[in-house]
Amino acid sequence: MIVDQLVLDKKPSKSNYDSDKNSERPIRSIAKAVSWRVIGTLDTLVISYLLTGKVALAASIASIDFVTKMILYFFHERIWNTINWGKQKK
Repeated sequence: MIVDQLVLDKKPSKSNYDSDKNSERPIRSIAKAVSWRVIGTLDTLVISYLLTGKVALAASIASIDFVTKMILYFFHERIWNTINWGKQKK
């Protein structure tokens, strides 16, 4: 899309709140939450291991972090999806 706009000089399509507010379904938010948490959990695992030197403790910390932050991220995404601020309007 960006390349099309640059190469073909196309104008981006305008969106509005009514079309955007339901554009992201909960399943997409779940997929984004899981993929982000995998990355974040690996980071937490490595840092926890470097700080503690214990694999079991680092894995426990990373496991709790994975679950709690995935749940928080899901609700964060759903709340932001209802906020009109910053979305294109007609």
